[in-house]
Amino acid sequence: MANSKQWRPGETVPESATYVAFDANGKNGGSLYLEKGKRFPATQHSGSYYKLGE
Repeated sequence: MANSKQWRPGETVPESATYVAFDANGKNGGSLYLEKGKRFPATQHSGSYYKLGE
């Protein structure tokens, strides 16, 4: 089951896991592992967001 929750750069990471960055058009910008309590890093594109990796 896919998780459709999205997080924006600067929001707090809810759980330690691998997250995938997407641009405003939904293009995959790569994945990274983030620790719970950290913040999602800034991206190069306006409207970008992160989703939980699978």
